[in-house]
Amino acid sequence: MQICIFEDINYSNFEPLVFARPVYDLLCGIDSLKEKIIRSYGDVKVSLHCRPYLAEIVQHQNPDCLVNKIESSECLFINGRIIAPQDLADILPLIPGEDKVFVNEETVVAAYLSGVNLKHKITHLNDLFAVSDFNGLPIKILDLKCANYLWDLINQNGKQIADDFNYLVEKSKENFVDKVNSYVNILNKQKVFVGKNVTIKPGVVLDASNGPIIISDNAFIYPNAVIEGPCFIGESSKIKSGATIYENVSIGKVCKVGGEVEQSIFMDYSNKQHAGFIGHSYIGSWVNLGADTNNSDLKNNYSKIKIQLSNKEVNSDSQFLGLMIGDHSKSAINTMFNTGTVVGFSCNIFTQGFPDKYVPSFTWGGDEASLAYDINKSIETAKIVFNRRKISFDKKDEIMFKVIFELTKSDREKRGY
Repeated sequence: MQICIFEDINYSNFEPLVFARPVYDLLCGIDSLKEKIIRSYGDVKVSLHCRPYLAEIVQHQNPDCLVNKIESSECLFINGRIIAPQDLADILPLIPGEDKVFVNEETVVAAYLSGVNLKHKITHLNDLFAVSDFNGLPIKILDLKCANYLWDLINQNGKQIADDFNYLVEKSKENFVDKVNSYVNILNKQKVFVGKNVTIKPGVVLDASNGPIIISDNAFIYPNAVIEGPCFIGESSKIKSGATIYENVSIGKVCKVGGEVEQSIFMDYSNKQHAGFIGHSYIGSWVNLGADTNNSDLKNNYSKIKIQLSNKEVNSDSQFLGLMIGDHSKSAINTMFNTGTVVGFSCNIFTQGFPDKYVPSFTWGGDEASLAYDINKSIETAKIVFNRRKISFDKKDEIMFKVIFELTKSDREKRGY
């Protein structure tokens, strides 16, 4: 039996972060939702289901996995929005049995399929999964939680860092915390994990009093930075001098982060090098936040925050929520983002005052005077940025940019550009 991690019809709730990736590649804790599922099952054949335009990129990033293909006579389908608990393999064991579907409220969280049922699903693997796909199968209620929006991942991030720390300890991966120099101040040392070739400069404070701190291989922590747990610093990332990284923060690999950051997630290859506050936010990959970029994450009247997505307005039911910004977007110096702002894929924000609270993908400006960001210029900038990290920007990336441009065209046209 193999497993298939799938996207369902609610993927768009995670815009703009899912234009360039499936939902299950979103970071929460120290790794992606996909990686949490896969590590639960160990050595098992994995298939990844995604929207067709992402298939080539997903295959390139996951050479050992099948993409939109099933090669087994039995398959356990798992919703990629699951924030997998440590005992997922016990909850959904790989044991042949009756075909059935597992639901939580109106969400299909998993399904066992074989025979005719599996063959039927295989013929529709280019479609997004929906509850109706499993009509006629026995239903079992399963209390397995799925993220419904980006802020669910932000709110769960601290707990996931703590759970993932325990996973690292159980794996007995070598911890170099005892080799950290004495000029680094460490509180609650047993909850600090330091990887290989990590540089931590004088005056740094690692405070794990309220949760674990994980610093991955080749990370560089500049002098006088303060890091409070729960916190995850990804491989080869840099925390700049005097930075204050508060609790519940995850920073992906090859990022540069300074200023103040609280309860936020940075995907790989993004920069916020300078002063400014980012809180309760989700930052995509290849994002650059200019010096003194700030976001509000609390309304002055302390009310719950409403979010505008491309197709609907949603009450987040959260009192704290900041910026959600898609891949390849940039902000100019002194940019001020309002509470609950959504900025799309490949935008360039440089307005006076606050940008709009919803900025469509490929926007040049950020307010009512905005223009569409020329797709060829956007691609040219991305090529330069990739080259700075010695990564090839090839045909599949260019095709993805053009597809996203077309997918979001009507959203810009509704706003007159």
